[in-house]
Amino acid sequence: MNRIRNVAMMLAAVLSLAAGASHAEDAQDTVAFGKKLTTNNCAVCHTFGKGEPNGQGPNLFGIVGRPFASDASFKYSAGMKAAAPGKVWDAKLLDAWLTDTQTVAPGNAMTYFEGDPARRQKIIAYLSTLH
Repeated sequence: MNRIRNVAMMLAAVLSLAAGASHAEDAQDTVAFGKKLTTNNCAVCHTFGKGEPNGQGPNLFGIVGRPFASDASFKYSAGMKAAAPGKVWDAKLLDAWLTDTQTVAPGNAMTYFEGDPARRQKIIAYLSTLH
């Protein structure tokens, strides 16, 4: 009886490790695909590395947790400045922003619409790694 219980416990541990490894691989795939999407869709205007210069848009390194329109080295549009008070970039705000930038900050200079929630989540997952 003890042997059966030990085998069952070992099997449960192996399955748990396999599930954890699968989850980690899924998370890595999500971030990798998010990086690809970000590079393809955002790199035309933005940079992503620490200390890199701004492009047409601000550098997005460290965006998660940063107050909205707060990078002193970037000149934001009037629409961004008007929408900024009280906003901090988090997953919810990034999702709204990527869905329709004009809804979040009417009159801002950026127009972007990503209608696919899964693609938005992958972009957000990648941006969340930039710190």
